[in-house]
Amino acid sequence: MITVLSGGRGTPKLLMGLRRVLGDSRLIVIVNTADDIWWNGLYVSPDLDTVIYLFANILDTNRFWGVKGDTFHFLTQAKRYGIDWPWFNIGDRDLAMHVTRTFLMNKGYTLSKVTKYITSKLGIESMILPATDDKIDTYVTTSLGKLHIQEYLVKHRAKLDVSRIEFIGLGAAKAAPNVCDAIESSDLIIIGPSNPINSIGPIIHIKEIKEALRNISNPILAVSPIKAGRPYSGPADKFMKAEGFEPSPIGLAELYKDHIDYLIIDTADSNYASEINRSFDIDVYVTDISINNLDDSIRLAKEIFKFTGINL
Repeated sequence: MITVLSGGRGTPKLLMGLRRVLGDSRLIVIVNTADDIWWNGLYVSPDLDTVIYLFANILDTNRFWGVKGDTFHFLTQAKRYGIDWPWFNIGDRDLAMHVTRTFLMNKGYTLSKVTKYITSKLGIESMILPATDDKIDTYVTTSLGKLHIQEYLVKHRAKLDVSRIEFIGLGAAKAAPNVCDAIESSDLIIIGPSNPINSIGPIIHIKEIKEALRNISNPILAVSPIKAGRPYSGPADKFMKAEGFEPSPIGLAELYKDHIDYLIIDTADSNYASEINRSFDIDVYVTDISINNLDDSIRLAKEIFKFTGINL
């Protein structure tokens, strides 16, 4: 079994290849929930939804969010009624997810129980787990003041400079059921190429998850989301700088030093490999980490297992 820690953009691209190489039944995905929001009375979990849609084979892989072929009649009409945050795109088929989740959560079901219910209804073989059932709210301090992470990412398209990232509720959050068991029983843990601050950080800084990662004997590998100082997608560079980390494999190694055994970096950053190994005692594998299509994802997935010596 392989467990992957995932946000909502970079890591799902890697998951495409992992699914083809391993098969869904051997994959467990622990997903960030610190980007979740209440939107006009509906509970929306963007990263979780992206992973669920991917494994249900209905994800719009051109955008890596939402349902492929979705329409937006609901949103168009709702804007006429003056809904809040009309810039947050909710498709018609996507809406069914949020209505169902909110209905069940209002009846007292936890996010993890709702996720299990939805994945079973969609025929998903992989175990998809929210990192926590507790609410974590992410806020970003910018020149416009403090913004919710979704307002920053979607409304302002992550273009504003960032001076601080705040995770309200993270300190008190507990791991969702089965999360630590998945970590402890897996042959390999993969920290995917998602933003290390706001996507991976809220997972690995949950106290129980942090302890589980520190205590396991099986290897932990991270895939860099950074190439030549720039992220493949999203504001990882801005967020790393705001938190005092260099937006490079060195900064990534510093962030993950207490957790990982292996780090995969891009050929453009090969000059960092020896320093990371020497300073952090992390084994580094250098390759092309770009994922532009399914073939790229499959190639990288195969290289991960070859590098770590995991017998498929």
